[in-house]
Amino acid sequence: MTLDFDNTYARLPDHFYARLAPVPVAGPRWVKLNTALALTLGLDPAALATPEGLAVFAGNQVPAGAEPLAMAYAGHQFGHFVPQLGDGRAILLGEITDPRGTRFDIHLKGSGRTPFSRGGDGRAWLSPVLREYVIGEAMHTLGIPTTRALAVVTTGEPVYRETTRPGAVLTRVARGHVRVGTFEYFAARADHAALRRLADHVIARHDPELQGLEQPYLALLDAVIGRQADLIARWLGVGFIHGVMNTDNMAISGETIDYGPCAFMDTYHPETVYSSIDRHGRYAYANQPRIAQWNLVSLAQSLLPLLDENQERALEIAQTAVDTFMPRFEQAYLAVFRAKLGLLEEQADDAGLIAGFLSALAADGADFTNSFRALSEVAAGAETPWGEGGAIPAWLPDWRARRARETANPMEQATRMQQANPAVIPRNHRVEAALDAALDGDLAPLDTLLRVLANPWESRPEHRPYTQPPQPHEVVHQTFCGT
Repeated sequence: MTLDFDNTYARLPDHFYARLAPVPVAGPRWVKLNTALALTLGLDPAALATPEGLAVFAGNQVPAGAEPLAMAYAGHQFGHFVPQLGDGRAILLGEITDPRGTRFDIHLKGSGRTPFSRGGDGRAWLSPVLREYVIGEAMHTLGIPTTRALAVVTTGEPVYRETTRPGAVLTRVARGHVRVGTFEYFAARADHAALRRLADHVIARHDPELQGLEQPYLALLDAVIGRQADLIARWLGVGFIHGVMNTDNMAISGETIDYGPCAFMDTYHPETVYSSIDRHGRYAYANQPRIAQWNLVSLAQSLLPLLDENQERALEIAQTAVDTFMPRFEQAYLAVFRAKLGLLEEQADDAGLIAGFLSALAADGADFTNSFRALSEVAAGAETPWGEGGAIPAWLPDWRARRARETANPMEQATRMQQANPAVIPRNHRVEAALDAALDGDLAPLDTLLRVLANPWESRPEHRPYTQPPQPHEVVHQTFCGT
């Protein structure tokens, strides 16, 4: 098995990371190999699916050219600053370049203790590892920037949480693992030289067009703000709730990262929370834009020494940049939800129309995904499924009147809606059922779920069980991070 590594992060100063190899495990066994992702990366799945590949993905063998390291970072966790976090159970093996010239990290999660473990065991267990695999693949097929899983292996060793669990290692692929918290780490230490090195590294990797600009670090902040505004709008468009939007879980690359207690909404309500550790709803569905801006404020504060030598001017520059987040998010949000309502043109009352439909969903206790999908079918000529009573039927005349003002023909609008409103999402009860079966050694439900999620826009008869909301006894009220 050959991976052509080129490790730019390992060429940064030693205090950016700790160099160490993964901790070997006793009895690795295959669970999943993501053949489609391997091909996208220009890798040979057959070469990966060998004993050598298994040893690499379990952390038992360091491949040639890799320079394994645990990255240092800090973070605001539920609003409270922790000056040192870092990869406490993860190792960056190195970086590879795909056939299109895009650089990706190859990262092991659950690979043993590091200097940043803070007393943890450095391990992961199978269920949350598979959850990350499933949700990452779902987000990818939904067109949302995301980290993805290349492989899942079990370790043959137990992990102790509430009870004894089977250990597992996830091989994660991302365009980058630098986080807002990485910048906070060096800012907290007033290490301005390291901040500059980190910013230069990020620009070279993600925004090379910014090199040579008069204010490259302000341009970097602006680029990150734009990526996050677009990402959060896309999350809201599919009813996704991250669950733990700490600054160490916000990637500078604009990818969704660190799938812990994440979930997709069933019944719509803006205050929906699933995460068992989000006891006060800080990271509720509708709070995610505000929290993203909060995190970006933390990034901007970290970058102050690079924005201007004069602190007052640096603060003004940073504030002006961060103030652009909400208008940019609102523009992205309107674009996402206009498409979901089949509106191909911009009109002044669109925000009110969108808010009206969401309010109607909340009032009627309606399913988020199925309601938007049903609306796309109504646009294509189907009978309305909502009858005459309730908030949704009362809203429909306003939508029909707005559609009538479009220059696009109705079928073009309906087609656009079906391309914006998935028929299938990874519903929590289906995910949990597949994970429970996998723990019992039955991977068939997981494989079926992944096949269905690979075609989220298609309404197929065989997919119907996966489009149905949970029965009362199937409702998942809480999700867990697995640490």
